[in-house]
Amino acid sequence: MDPGTRRSVAYVAARIITEKASGSVYDYSAGGHTSMSATITASDVRAYDYGRSAHFSGRLQGTQYSLYDYGEGAHVSLEIEGAKFSGYDYGAGCHFNGTVKSNGSVSLYDYGAGGYFSFSI
Repeated sequence: MDPGTRRSVAYVAARIITEKASGSVYDYSAGGHTSMSATITASDVRAYDYGRSAHFSGRLQGTQYSLYDYGEGAHVSLEIEGAKFSGYDYGAGCHFNGTVKSNGSVSLYDYGAGGYFSFSI
């Protein structure tokens, strides 16, 4: 997965699961905050990553969010079950999954990179 896509997925998953407002995400592997914004409703996600000047948005279809990463020009599916999430990045051709804690910390496993990545909102 592209690091920007991974960051956007972590941010959106954390916002949906915790229902907390946040204007940034901290990426532990990059060692810094990135400003982000999002409007999230029951059926819609409209996020913006200021670090790469890219929208990351889409709609809930059934049990999955069908998102589009405008920074990478690729679709991303995202499914949320409780505090867990999973999905597929069509641009990178890989699966991912993770968990979100109530404090907004995110652990994401990227099958394309073969490793875990940590974030917090």
